[in-house]
Amino acid sequence: MGVMLRRSFPPGITSLSILAAGILALALLPLGVLVVHAVVSDWPRWENNGLTGLLPTLSNTLVLVVGVATGTLVLGTLLAWLVTHFEFPMRRWFDRLLFLPLAVPGFIMGFVYVALFEYAGPVQTTLRSWFGWERGDYFFPDIATPFGLILVLTLVLYPYVYLLARAAFLEQASSTYEAAYTMGYSRLQATFRLGLPLALPQILTGLLLVVFETITDYGTVSYFSYPTLSERIIVSWNSSFDPTTAVQLSLLMMGIALFLLAVESRMRARARFYQSARAGRRLNRVELRGAGRWLAVGFCALILLAAFVLPVSQLVIWAISEIRQPTVGVLQETFLAYTANSFVLAAVAAGLILVLAMLLAYGSRAAASQRSWIRRLTSVGYAVPGAVVAVGVLVVVNPIDAPITDFFTDHLSWNGAAYLLTGTTLALMYGYLVRFLGVGYKSAESSLEQISPSIDSAAKLSGAGAWRIIWRIHAPLVRTGLAVGMILVFVDVMKELPATLLLRPFGMDTLALRTYFLSVEGWHRTAAIPALTIVLIGLLPVLILMRVGETSFGSRRGRSSRTGDEVV
Repeated sequence: MGVMLRRSFPPGITSLSILAAGILALALLPLGVLVVHAVVSDWPRWENNGLTGLLPTLSNTLVLVVGVATGTLVLGTLLAWLVTHFEFPMRRWFDRLLFLPLAVPGFIMGFVYVALFEYAGPVQTTLRSWFGWERGDYFFPDIATPFGLILVLTLVLYPYVYLLARAAFLEQASSTYEAAYTMGYSRLQATFRLGLPLALPQILTGLLLVVFETITDYGTVSYFSYPTLSERIIVSWNSSFDPTTAVQLSLLMMGIALFLLAVESRMRARARFYQSARAGRRLNRVELRGAGRWLAVGFCALILLAAFVLPVSQLVIWAISEIRQPTVGVLQETFLAYTANSFVLAAVAAGLILVLAMLLAYGSRAAASQRSWIRRLTSVGYAVPGAVVAVGVLVVVNPIDAPITDFFTDHLSWNGAAYLLTGTTLALMYGYLVRFLGVGYKSAESSLEQISPSIDSAAKLSGAGAWRIIWRIHAPLVRTGLAVGMILVFVDVMKELPATLLLRPFGMDTLALRTYFLSVEGWHRTAAIPALTIVLIGLLPVLILMRVGETSFGSRRGRSSRTGDEVV
């Protein structure tokens, strides 16, 4: 009977692979239904009512993407070049501390900067008190403009480019530059002719991550009153009660995300630049002297000050002031309630996603030829804006919610709320699953890749089944990687704004929502405490990145940083 059951599936297909296919289908269902719903919906209605506002929205989105991409490309690459190619005071500190802005969400950076530099903010108020100025006596740039928005997002997102550019530069061999020197190139010329082309695939990958984060942002653009596609989806569904426009805009956003994923995939496929450690010593740093060293120190310090020290310091000042003189009782029951909501939601979502991601990764382990497709499909949810994911989930659950609720009410004597799915924690968890399954899958897959297939073969020869192998062998070996993945998902859920805004149960606030609502209403001091909590939690993955960087490059850097004999 056991043999017959095994032969009931085609060769190579197991119950675990079927379960993995079901998990993947569940995660892609809202996006697939969204496509079908948008195709069969009333397109002329969108043309008549929404087209007039679509073109400016597209233009705004394009301007924002181009501006942020340009800023992060220049800033991230330049900082990576400085800390990897040159030796100057505090370089070791800057090498790690420049990761820190990753912990600050864009909407938090945005409201801090606006509050600091607006006319009634402390900066302009201090200037007027020092010099006796009145309105019109001086010029001060308005931060609440598209340029200010681009500046804020650039300061928040440049670490994506910095991280990958730094890794690419660190892997380059010293012999590459020595050959360029023999041809008469200077350090700067060698970087442009050789270093940047070799690092370009990784730099562009970081740039694509920046583009994804920019087009999916809602909180920052909403706070700056700068309508983009992501912001308009939320407004159409939640405020204008126009689900047709929201669905069709979601389809447009999903098409953009899929196009960017295709570009990234093709770019990775064409990346064929490799450097082996045997090609020569690791890159020797040039020791800067004179004004050059202090310019490097000043530039790195200025970026770190603007992107992390200034906003976090202001949040600390506001938080201390709020603790001493509470304005709306933020430290009382309401603060504890939405803090508990955030931690519970993030912990449950992270645990659920990691379990499902582990099953998906293990189910795809045997299908090596299909693994690249599975990786791409799981990445779609993360590339698509949270607003699009939320609309997709609502399109799935709304039609089936009434029949399910009626069934429970009629046959099981259920007397709960109006609906079992819409506006419940279950729908919110489903949205988190669609949005962040790719993050968990990449962590689980990278952990499983460290386990040799021969271990699986030996376990199967001893009579162990797939589930026993997972529980007894794989789980202990991959627990560190899964813990890292769980932290990443936990922090992402804590910071998620648009999906939580659309899918949450009525009246349920989280730290991110509370911070956003308070900042929009102008309660900056009160918003500082939940904002600071989010930043502190966001430091966890940043510290992990620092640790990974030390493990990967620390020993080699330690050998090379003192061997540079060039002086500028």
